[in-house]
Amino acid sequence: MAEPEPVSDKRVERSKAKVLAETYRQMAQVGLGGLSIDEVSRVSGVSKTTIYRHWPSRSALLIDACSRLGGTPEAPDSGSLKEDLRKLLSYLADQLETANWSSVYPSVLDTAERDPEISAMQQSLHQSFMAPFVTVLARATRRNELPSDRPHDALIAMFVGPLFFRRWFSKERIDEAFIDTLVSAIIT
Repeated sequence: MAEPEPVSDKRVERSKAKVLAETYRQMAQVGLGGLSIDEVSRVSGVSKTTIYRHWPSRSALLIDACSRLGGTPEAPDSGSLKEDLRKLLSYLADQLETANWSSVYPSVLDTAERDPEISAMQQSLHQSFMAPFVTVLARATRRNELPSDRPHDALIAMFVGPLFFRRWFSKERIDEAFIDTLVSAIIT
């Protein structure tokens, strides 16, 4: 006989939500490197003991918070590679310009350079973010819209790299005209 699922304690869930909300706020303001468990505890009103009961280390809290960043869209399947890419790139552009994760992600990348646990989490996040592109390109290859000798990882870098460049370096707007130009330049 299977044991019943444990009933979630609403107080525990509220405490976790407060800690994660404050963790997100701090990550957006000071980055991962500046995040302090003491400050998370002080502002959230959740004791450090309780925080460490649920997250045994600062890295564990950061990993949990970062693993919840953003969502991954379903891979569109319009039957057209260019249309599917436009949809994915438009979604990514919107996320880069409006979602909270886009202000935190540079700090994740920075911290991942020195912290193997954060690095593994960042690699997992990256794979998740790019999974719809992998699916769309694989479908296009099966439909013969894309030559089988075009490496998908290089194509994905060509598509998303310019969006990241505009968001974090040039600070230019990522509009539909830019996306259309990008798709047309890469997929001929």
